[in-house]
Amino acid sequence: MLPEKTIKTLLQDTAFGTRVHIKGWVRTFRSNRFISISDGSSIHQLQCVVDYEQTDEALLKRITTGSCVSVDGILTESLGKGQRVEVQVERIEILGDAEADPEKGEVYPLQPKAHSLEFLREKAHLRFRTHTFGSVFRIRHAMTYAMHKFFHDRGFFNIHTPIITGSDCEGAGEMFRVTTLDPLRPPLTPLGEVDYTEDFFGKQTHLTVSGQLEAELAAMSLSKVYTFGPTFRAENSNTARHLAEFWMIEPEVAFADLHDNMDLAEANLQYLIQYALEHCADDLQFLNQRAIDEEKNKKKEERNEMTLLDRLQFVSEQKFERISYTEAIEILQKSKPHKEKKFQYPIEGWGADLQSEHERYLVEKHFKKPVILTDYPKEIKAFYMRMNDDGKTVRAMDILFPGIGEIVGGSQREERLSHLLQRMRDMQIPEKEMWWYLDTRKFGTAPHAGYGMGFERLLLFVTGMTNVRDVIPFPRTPKNAEF
Repeated sequence: MLPEKTIKTLLQDTAFGTRVHIKGWVRTFRSNRFISISDGSSIHQLQCVVDYEQTDEALLKRITTGSCVSVDGILTESLGKGQRVEVQVERIEILGDAEADPEKGEVYPLQPKAHSLEFLREKAHLRFRTHTFGSVFRIRHAMTYAMHKFFHDRGFFNIHTPIITGSDCEGAGEMFRVTTLDPLRPPLTPLGEVDYTEDFFGKQTHLTVSGQLEAELAAMSLSKVYTFGPTFRAENSNTARHLAEFWMIEPEVAFADLHDNMDLAEANLQYLIQYALEHCADDLQFLNQRAIDEEKNKKKEERNEMTLLDRLQFVSEQKFERISYTEAIEILQKSKPHKEKKFQYPIEGWGADLQSEHERYLVEKHFKKPVILTDYPKEIKAFYMRMNDDGKTVRAMDILFPGIGEIVGGSQREERLSHLLQRMRDMQIPEKEMWWYLDTRKFGTAPHAGYGMGFERLLLFVTGMTNVRDVIPFPRTPKNAEF
């Protein structure tokens, strides 16, 4: 039996005249002669040329867009434009037809024509087969590998933190409950409340919103750790930037302060973008052209000044702007959109929680580069962030990207037990449930810092897609858990 090769490998092969064996899916079949086949290894397809006179006519009729085929043939130099090699077919076998039941009129949904992204979300089980989503998910894989490589090369240890948790890291309460209790007849306490001591874990548990707190525990021994896993928010938000299930990268570093944290996050982002430019060139070139074509349909004032590839190159080379929250508020209050009341959420003054429109103004209009905001008011940030000496702000940082807004959020953590306890009391975080977290401040505490990076938001920037549902294989959103 001939050794099987990927199309990506064959397209670089120069061993003309050798016999090859490939398997894949039919993209197009022209003139009963030219079959374009993809196996997902590359955005490019391989043309296979059939000898019509030597091939069974009934077999040829079964070869349609979407069919899965196995081909044996001779690798030859192509005479056609836009391709270097092709395969002269000696034998072809259909492994899977693309019509489930022709008598019922069932046809392959992804016919060779343009499909809207909304339509393809309804066909998420098949959308991997399109050029766009093939590129997106190959890039997603490359970014996953690059993320692990970045931290591994810098001496970090990967920690698998719990998906089921008994604590609320953010204190927001927007969590999915995990229970095995009968929803119709749950056990009750004498006061008539649900008795969670009878539940599987003996207490209320939820899907995690973050692996940060557990990562902090590991950092107090291993010094440099990171998590990379799914997180969940039961936030009833149907925007292009929110998912109920998404992936987060969360490093925690002992003996690090806020400035170390900013340096690490900036290096992390630039490394990933440079990796994509170097290792995903074909897919990025396709997505770049796709974005250019889409820009033509926009109003002139709404168009991006730079192409996708230009933006990636620019961000990978530019030093990020670093300013305090206080400076950002001053810039926004002096801005033209604020003075002309064009912001949907007006900046009332210091202490306001910045919205995406404010973040994007700072990045896209004012500085025209990524921005790191630091030292936020304590009232709008989490309990675990280290208090500054002014008693008003905490050592927080957010990294803002063009087109995305916030892509990274982090802080220097509050390592001082007395300060942490006071913040928990102020924010009504139950100390009893967090005894294990407080122990790290009692026994060998150390300054440390960390951040969370939204993986899907990173992918939005790298791929140029505009909806977060299009960079995760099966999006989970309010009223939608299909597939």
